[in-house]
Amino acid sequence: MTPAPPYEEGLRSSPAAMRNRAPILDILRQHITAGAHVLEIASGTGEHAAFFAQNQGWHWQCSDYDLAALETIAHWTKDASSVAQPPLHLDVMAETWAQGAPEQVDVIYCANMIHIAPPEAADGLIRGAQQILQHGGLLILYGPFRFGEHHSAPSNAAFDASLRARDPRWGLRDLGTVVESMRQHQLVHQTTHTMPANNLCVVFRRGNSAPTAIQP
Repeated sequence: MTPAPPYEEGLRSSPAAMRNRAPILDILRQHITAGAHVLEIASGTGEHAAFFAQNQGWHWQCSDYDLAALETIAHWTKDASSVAQPPLHLDVMAETWAQGAPEQVDVIYCANMIHIAPPEAADGLIRGAQQILQHGGLLILYGPFRFGEHHSAPSNAAFDASLRARDPRWGLRDLGTVVESMRQHQLVHQTTHTMPANNLCVVFRRGNSAPTAIQP
């Protein structure tokens, strides 16, 4: 495993990204083929991108809504030749995504965004994915989810409550509701991977095949 990059004053670093990047990469390798063009939504610090894109043969485009994040993303990914520079300023809730965003991609990857945002952010992500994913392309979500009103662990319930206390529009999303919203936009659930720390990696494919069952 590549060691964590050193912290530099004024630049963000995510301990969670350092912890979860290897398990996520193991899943991405199962689904993303060499040469794929990947758009990452809400890249955060960019540390996922810098790690994932190494020696995978993927073409990775970072983006984030937070203008302050773009400098940090550019810093952590500057030595990753397969990561496009500069990162895009992209608002998923916009009717049209950022000028310079790819017209079509093979994969959209989004980690830890839809629960730390209003529901309109998830709606925008789904709408945008339907527009720019190639037929058969993948949308891969990583993060914690609810199953109806139930949580998979007490820690997730506490996290959900803390998010809603900060902003009532935030909070863990019900996976079944997300799957149904995806289906309405021709994004069909393929599989759900159980991840460390009570997270999930959920894979959708753009197409019209039959949906799979969701299990808590």
